[in-house]
Amino acid sequence: MLRRPPYPESLETRKETLKHINELLEMDVIRKIGHNEIVEITTPVLITWNNGKSGLHGDFRALNSYTNADRYPIPRIPHGLDKLAKAKYISKMDCMKGFHPNGVKPNSIKLLRIICHVGIYEYTRMPFGIKNAPAHFQRMMDTILQE
Repeated sequence: MLRRPPYPESLETRKETLKHINELLEMDVIRKIGHNEIVEITTPVLITWNNGKSGLHGDFRALNSYTNADRYPIPRIPHGLDKLAKAKYISKMDCMKGFHPNGVKPNSIKLLRIICHVGIYEYTRMPFGIKNAPAHFQRMMDTILQE
């Protein structure tokens, strides 16, 4: 069983956690777990800071330790730069929160539960921090952007 309590948070971090939880609820990326539901797995949330901006992430290290790795190749930066140098047209795409458009299989949703001071939630879309999320995202991008 991987049920862990929330991490202690400062008042500032609690405010940021609530802001991110509300944003994810609005985007239908997570949903709140009902009080009658049996919850066997929870992972605490972490707030990370980069250039004054906060980000919410589940601490999925325990889950990742049980996950078989997807060995789909992630391209190396020099290869991408070589292709870019030969490109006739260049466009850009904002992949901020790029994992969230990917759905999660119904039987996996219960594994993606997070806990914080305002309750327990489960991801219905792919979260950041899952071991195989980068490989899945790369496979999706390769399919979309086939040469």
